[in-house]
Amino acid sequence: MPDSTQKLAALSLVAAFNRMDVPAIMAHRAPSCLRHFYPTAMAQTPQDNTTYAKSLTSLHAIFRNFFLTIDELIEDSANNRICMWLSARADTMVGEYVNEYVWLLDFDKSGKKIVRTKEFSDSVMARDFFPKLKEAMASQRAKKATDQVHSNGV
Repeated sequence: MPDSTQKLAALSLVAAFNRMDVPAIMAHRAPSCLRHFYPTAMAQTPQDNTTYAKSLTSLHAIFRNFFLTIDELIEDSANNRICMWLSARADTMVGEYVNEYVWLLDFDKSGKKIVRTKEFSDSVMARDFFPKLKEAMASQRAKKATDQVHSNGV
């Protein structure tokens, strides 16, 4: 049996992430799609497409060699839903980024556009990794500002 439209869309979405192709990632989303984060203890508000695209663009500058591997994919055709367990890996200025996600993707009736995502991530990893990354990025910005002042002869 050939793959369903929604499964092909989910696979294409992962391929777009592996290229960090933000327009291709966003093309899979319906205009009103919201991204929800879990667990709720992370206290993240849902992201609309504009906010999500900005977030992806900023991550593109931070993560090098970002790659998702699908560890498991479960399809619920009757409810236009795909669930994927994913492993992520990338290089950053503070070392290797390794994380796990579970994405629950709800599709429109055509199976082509995602109307809602629920994204579960390793909250311990996020808690420990992102503050280090944020600190390193702030240090880098401060160094660039200092270098700019010195190169201007001040």
